[in-house]
Amino acid sequence: MNKYTNLILGGIIIVLAAILAGTLIFLKNQPPQQRAIAPIEQIADMEPDSAKWGINFPNQWNTLQQTANNKTDTTYGGSSKFSQLERDPRQVILFTGYPFSKEYNDDRGHMNAVTDVNAIKRINEKSPATCYSCKSSNNPALWKQMGMEAYDATLFSDMKGNIQNSIGCANCHEAGSMRLIVTNPALKEALEAQGKDWTTFTRQEMRTVVCANCHVEYYFKGDHKYLTFPWANGTRIENILSYYKENGFKDWEYPDTKTPMLKAQHPEYEMFTADSTHYKAGVSCADCHMPYVREGAAKFSTHDVHSPLLNPEAACGQCHTDVKYVVGRVNEIQNQVYNTKIATEDALVDAIAALKTAAADPKADPTLLDEARNLHREAQFMWDFVSAENSMGFHNPEYILKILADSTNKARQAQMKAAQATGDMNLLITGVYDSLDPKPTPFK
Repeated sequence: MNKYTNLILGGIIIVLAAILAGTLIFLKNQPPQQRAIAPIEQIADMEPDSAKWGINFPNQWNTLQQTANNKTDTTYGGSSKFSQLERDPRQVILFTGYPFSKEYNDDRGHMNAVTDVNAIKRINEKSPATCYSCKSSNNPALWKQMGMEAYDATLFSDMKGNIQNSIGCANCHEAGSMRLIVTNPALKEALEAQGKDWTTFTRQEMRTVVCANCHVEYYFKGDHKYLTFPWANGTRIENILSYYKENGFKDWEYPDTKTPMLKAQHPEYEMFTADSTHYKAGVSCADCHMPYVREGAAKFSTHDVHSPLLNPEAACGQCHTDVKYVVGRVNEIQNQVYNTKIATEDALVDAIAALKTAAADPKADPTLLDEARNLHREAQFMWDFVSAENSMGFHNPEYILKILADSTNKARQAQMKAAQATGDMNLLITGVYDSLDPKPTPFK
């Protein structure tokens, strides 16, 4: 009896194994499933008009359009296009000699990107088309058609006719599959420089990586203003500073001090991914800035991208039960970072004043002056790396406070070196900004 039972069981196992193997082979040979429901509209590859995508995905499209009218500010940010120079006139001094001292407004929502870049005073007849890189859903197709090198070598004014659509679906999604993708060639090249292949990333990882198509530190390389992310040495502040030093890059020379300066952009990706608490916990940018919401029976990621402080129940409440406590904690962190940032700015203004005096002294020690200039360059870039980053420290509080502390230290060292270069210890006097009367006013 046992003999026949074993034979029967063995036969069943062989049959089941054969069925399983056949099923797996069948599934493997099936074309990939695009979505559960057939699309109403077939979307062309890299289609720049997000309204066409919206026929298939009305909830995402309707919420994306809401970014056009977001005007609610938080304590330190928002989308009202307020002037950074009016809120903090110290920045007029810090960016003297550079267009950011003329106009420096806070960014509005995604749907306003093209309108705002066309109106900004920092654009002139010599500006390259590279300035459109993070502004339009027309870009992926243009980059494919022209190549990024030719795109960037074109003048901004000549590219304008090709840019009709603001940031949209094509900047982050692949038509058909709707998977999240890298569309900016500069991001692809920067990841490759670190030995990373974005096509191997998980979907959750891509919910952060797609934001790096735009929300990063970058510069315009060479005469053709080729868009480049300075990540070859890594993405931490010291890696980026070493990269710029090795490449001899500067954005401008500060008047009277002759310091070769750097202007930070908006390094949200670099800040968040530098081992922040939320990043290490597996949280993505989209989890907080594009949380899942419900519209009737539909659950989707809202594309009304803005500060989580404006919808904390949806943004923070996915993980935190005491949302009121979380909002209070965010406010404490941002207040601390803001106050520290202002103290760093005061140190930088003092360093600039000392350097101006020392640079005008024909007897000043040139070696000490160069040391002071290098300290000024690094200190201001470190401060700007925090100031230009759109979270007032919350994306990575410990890291950001360390950067500001190191920046303040370097600024005071620059002030000391300038004093040593001339032998004038009066240059160590602090509180220059507070003694200015009248205070600097923004460019009109």
